[in-house]
Amino acid sequence: MIVAKEIRKFYGNGENRQEVLKGIDLTVSDREFVVILGASGSGKSTLLNILSGLERADSGSILYDETDITGFSDSELTKFRKKQVGFIFQQYYLLPHLTVEKNVRMGADLAGNANFAEVIEAVGLSGKSKNYPCELSGGEQQRVAIARALAKDPKVLFCDEPTGALDEVTGRQILDYLSKVQKNSGITVIMVTHNQNIADMADTVVKLNSGRVVEVRKNDKRKTAYEIGW
Repeated sequence: MIVAKEIRKFYGNGENRQEVLKGIDLTVSDREFVVILGASGSGKSTLLNILSGLERADSGSILYDETDITGFSDSELTKFRKKQVGFIFQQYYLLPHLTVEKNVRMGADLAGNANFAEVIEAVGLSGKSKNYPCELSGGEQQRVAIARALAKDPKVLFCDEPTGALDEVTGRQILDYLSKVQKNSGITVIMVTHNQNIADMADTVVKLNSGRVVEVRKNDKRKTAYEIGW
């Protein structure tokens, strides 16, 4: 379980100092699919980065099973991210000089996972394991990014607009795969998006506005990627 308490974050100094997150409280249960919604500038990506340990909050606490990561040193945070969490972003951040296999193996090596080939096969890219990113479509590149994240065997997968750069057909394929992975593996998924339709796929929907949580709701039934609007 992840519990965030009174999370506050400021950017800038002096007269330009702005409070981006204004006392966020949030609880995420194990094996839950959570979608964080909000307009541009609402603070959703900042919240994602702080929950995952990529950024530090200026005040408040973040507990992973009662362990407060806000007091971690930089080296402890790095170790925590390596072992506990995976990341998928709108941009794929693949290393262009490495093949699909070697890009995915980078994630696997962080966790000492020797079964990275199984992950590549699971995302449907076993036939392109020797290809380079420039030889893949956008959807295929995102699947490599997903495989790299999953090869770490994370407990929590953080996704920041993972379909933002994809067309509808490819976007639905990626969401469908992520949803199935979450259900079958039991990992926790926390996804940031501005697409309100994607919220219908989640267990819990969190809406942000101007750095505050304005609504938290549960879906009685999760829709599939092919049942939601676009």
